Formats: sequence, structure tokens, C-alpha cells
Amino acid sequence: MRHLARLADYCSITNMHTKNLAIVWAPNLLRSKQIESACFSGTAAFMEVRIQSVVVEFILNHVDVLFSSKLSSVIRDGAGVSR
Repeated sequence: MRHLARLADYCSITNMHTKNLAIVWAPNLLRSKQIESACFSGTAAFMEVRIQSVVVEFILNHVDVLFSSKLSSVIRDGAGVSR
């Protein structure tokens, strides 16, 4: 994810900003067996892929926070969890 976020930094040259990267990579990063099955129609499959791309775009826009060592230690230590 950090690599894709770095690619987005060069969007002025490549035109691959986070939205474009998300559209291209979301179906592979968030693969869904439901979409691949025959039960999804074209419209439903499109909506599912759209949701996936929004999620990947969010991750790419917040990669520094989501994958920071500080956040990882908070999650690992269970801080902020009321018991």
C-alpha cells in the first residue's frame, strides 16, 4: 500500500492519482468471490467494485496513519479499549 501511495505522489507525471490507482488495484486487493460468481449481475458487480475502490482510495490517502508504527503499537497493546 505504501508503494501505491508513493506512486500517487507522482500523479502530475503519471496521472495515476489515488482514485485511479484505487480503481485499478481494488479488484485485486479486495477480491470478492461473490463478484466472480455468476450470481452478480453487471450492475451489482459494478457497485461492489465501486465500494472496493472507495475503500482502497481511503487507505491510500491515509496510508501514513493506518500503517504507522504508533498505531500498530496502540492496537497491539489494546490501548483505548474500554473493558
